[in-house]
Amino acid sequence: MKKKLVVLTGAGISAESGLKTFRDSDGLWEEYNVMEVASIEGWRKNPGLVLDFYNQRRRQLADVKPNEAHIILAELEEHFDVQIVTQNVDNLHERGGSTKVLHLHGELTKVRSVRDEDGAYDIGYGEISMGQAGEDGAQLRPAIVWFGEAVPLILEAERHVRAADIFAVVGSSLVVYPAAGLATAVRPGTRAFLVDPGDVGMRLPSNFTYIKEPATTGVRKMRDILLEPVRQ
Repeated sequence: MKKKLVVLTGAGISAESGLKTFRDSDGLWEEYNVMEVASIEGWRKNPGLVLDFYNQRRRQLADVKPNEAHIILAELEEHFDVQIVTQNVDNLHERGGSTKVLHLHGELTKVRSVRDEDGAYDIGYGEISMGQAGEDGAQLRPAIVWFGEAVPLILEAERHVRAADIFAVVGSSLVVYPAAGLATAVRPGTRAFLVDPGDVGMRLPSNFTYIKEPATTGVRKMRDILLEPVRQ
């Protein structure tokens, strides 16, 4: 039986494909007030602005490709039972070949009506506009978990982490909760890795191997460590 490898990914892995993050010095914070475009309050105040913001992000997503880190994580399925838990709303893990991906914060290529939290469906890289309604007649909105909204999949993610034989964090400095709290759900003594070039937002337990590098080179090193026993 394959060992269960659970990988929590953050914005850093997508940034290497060319997707801007909110926290980069030249990132989305510079152009937008996050509370205006990524919060439930912002949606209620100016839904047209929010729709335009996510329409732009979908157009950008259509033009980028998975990077080496995405592809390596998918290739590790040959050796491990790999479960991706991602804070990212893009589809780069799926396009990179991963077959088990849990999106904590929703998916950019999906929409739902404002009345139906569970009725999301895929629109690809298309756009939505004011007045565009779902089957229930209510306005469509991005199927994204915004600031001010609950994260419904966090308990499922925590169950995966608690069951992990190996746990890894890639492209996250563990500062955004509740996702960052998943690192504390790892069973004591479980082999764990953190791959990120930035400073960590919490004190890591001794079972973590810290690879302070960008996702692509860091995941390559992590793969080599994990597969070393296999290659011997």
